Amino acid sequence: MTSRDLELVRLADRPAHSPEAGLSRQVLAYNARLMLVRHVMETGWVGTRHSHPHEQLVYVIRGHIRVEWNGRTLDAHAGDSFVVPGGVEHQARACEESEVLDVFTPYREEYAEGSA
Repeated sequence: MTSRDLELVRLADRPAHSPEAGLSRQVLAYNARLMLVRHVMETGWVGTRHSHPHEQLVYVIRGHIRVEWNGRTLDAHAGDSFVVPGGVEHQARACEESEVLDVFTPYREEYAEGSA
């Protein structure tokens, strides 16, 4: 798909993957510059501490997540959003069942490979 094409991506048509226990991932619309990803987390899920070169915009649809980075802690609830700068090591956890939308720029090749 080129950046000038339009393609409707329906949530119901996208497969969900579980890259780690307690986490479900659905890759939604994307091109080489942007990627929209839905994550659903079970209560108590703790993600692996990691970093990536991509800028990440996070919007919490429902629930409560806690993100730790650089010795700081951020609590985000439904309706909250924040940006994780590229290259910053961070870790997220679900304080209750949660659903978030992540926008990555540029797109994450490793996510795209497992999305079909």
